[in-house]
Amino acid sequence: MTLQLNRNTTPIRMRNYGRIVQDMIAYASTLPAGQERDSLEIYIAQCMRQRNLVWNRDQEAGISRVKEDIIRMSNGKLLCDSQAFEQILMQPGSQTAGKKKKK
Repeated sequence: MTLQLNRNTTPIRMRNYGRIVQDMIAYASTLPAGQERDSLEIYIAQCMRQRNLVWNRDQEAGISRVKEDIIRMSNGKLLCDSQAFEQILMQPGSQTAGKKKKK
């Protein structure tokens, strides 16, 4: 299955995440439920947390905010309800968990 995206006419829904994240969410919402979709949801959430740190330097975006944004951007198709979702994002080795701001 190929996903047709018209990049010139599709507006960016949330500028702080960018078009790439929007396209990844659109692709993930077309996948059937399973391990591949769950893994992609986790990767998207990690990317969103990293980008949110760039835009909002004062506060780190929590997992709940990222989950809400994924649900909103996917029109309710992605729910981020896998058991590993929060566990993996909160691990010290994840992309943004436990990072401290440099002074």
